[in-house]
Amino acid sequence: MSIVGEITKLPGVIAGEISKLRQKIHTWGMYSGVLSGGYKLRSEHVNYELARELYDNTNDNYKLGAAFAKPVINTTVGFMGIPRFVIEDESAQLVLDAFQGQNASLQQQTHLGALRDGDCWVWLTWEDTEEDQALYPESSGQRLVYNIIPPEMIAQSKLKRHPRTGEITEYVFESTHEWIDEYGNKRKCNLQERINKDARTVTIEGDNPGIETGEFPNKWSFIPIVQFSNEREPGAAYGKSELEAIEPFMKAYHDVMLHAIQGSKLHSTPKLQLNLKDVDGFLRNNMGITDVDKFIAEGGKITLDGNELFVFSQEGEKAEFVEVRSATGDAKALLKLLFFCIVDVSETPEFAFGTHTPSSQASVKEQMPVLAKKVSRKREHFTSSWVKLARMVLAIHSMTGAKKFLTHAAELVWDEIDPRDEKEVADTIEVLIRGLSMATTNQLMSHEAAVTFLAQYVETMNEYKSDDPKVTGEKDRIIQDSLRRSQLEDAELAENELKMIEQVLAEAEKNKKRAGDD
Repeated sequence: MSIVGEITKLPGVIAGEISKLRQKIHTWGMYSGVLSGGYKLRSEHVNYELARELYDNTNDNYKLGAAFAKPVINTTVGFMGIPRFVIEDESAQLVLDAFQGQNASLQQQTHLGALRDGDCWVWLTWEDTEEDQALYPESSGQRLVYNIIPPEMIAQSKLKRHPRTGEITEYVFESTHEWIDEYGNKRKCNLQERINKDARTVTIEGDNPGIETGEFPNKWSFIPIVQFSNEREPGAAYGKSELEAIEPFMKAYHDVMLHAIQGSKLHSTPKLQLNLKDVDGFLRNNMGITDVDKFIAEGGKITLDGNELFVFSQEGEKAEFVEVRSATGDAKALLKLLFFCIVDVSETPEFAFGTHTPSSQASVKEQMPVLAKKVSRKREHFTSSWVKLARMVLAIHSMTGAKKFLTHAAELVWDEIDPRDEKEVADTIEVLIRGLSMATTNQLMSHEAAVTFLAQYVETMNEYKSDDPKVTGEKDRIIQDSLRRSQLEDAELAENELKMIEQVLAEAEKNKKRAGDD
């Protein structure tokens, strides 16, 4: 079969592979599980190994398409940032600020883990630091530790949930540890920790690495573990990975790209085509082969090295190179389609993936609002978990420090997501100030209404009238600035008048002296 024939079949092969992928989309392997009886709680959870392989692009079956996974996760995590806890009690605010200052990087990793794996579990533990007093001299022997639990450690089938609310009432952690002792012997143990609001039970099968086992009372009277779930639906036990929706497209992108590369190899290696009527004569004239049958019987090979000129003995004989005109032509359009499918489904702007395709079809200005809406939605999904974590932090500090706080109800403050650049913000404020100034001058708007409206765009502005005696209202700030400017103007006027008087007196003194000399 000719090379041209093979290439013409390439689009059909690609279409066949895409058809097979469509049939496998619903079984991509990220979710597994069955419904339990009684309370209909869907206990599906992510295939964490595959999710991380896609994120790190280490799965050979996705190598050419999984590179899109990391920008999808990292772009969202980067724009989300981490929340700031705000609470009325000043002493509680100091505790939350110190906690966040120590664990800011872990908070961001929590967002990353939840978006990539669907869920991320955080366990707050009160650890003794007497052995590490040199590292933590400020901890007074104990400190609160922020632990991110690997989801593989959580025994999904052994978790106990409330039959009505679905809240986890008992966690079970299982892990395997291997090490080599000082004598070079291999050691291994299976560790299980079971924790509920009453007690924590530790059991070990195999060699004990020095961990205390048994049942210990839970002095908090609550489970200090918070589950951060991404896109968890009502009635579901676990969240969903951001990579689940785009996995079929990444797989299709990999397969199409692989076929395109294979076609490109054929395209880069042209083949020589000879149209001959007298094969024996051609071989005799150009290769020096007199006995063709003997040459074939002995397994001889024909080489074109050193043959810069061919001699043809019959009319109509010719030689030409066969090249594939477009080995990747059809694949290019399909790759572009798959790319935009990934962009649309993941709600990630094109520019987050680099310069894969020109972004002329949608500018940065048009794409940023979509990302801003996505980030705002993700923040809302995690709000209840962060508020619950703040309550746990304050409760633990209250129990261990014998200090009661007025409230444990903290609020979250996120950095504003502004899709505009600095020039656009400046132009917007300039137009607003001009319009508000004209409206107040023409008595179409009150001064208070203008200040209140402008405060939505300028973060440093306060409310027009403040009920908090510690916070100066914007009205009072404007009056203070006006008085300050008027005082400066009066001082400058007085200084100018003094200079003029001194000049007049000096001139009069000169005239008097001149008259005396005369």
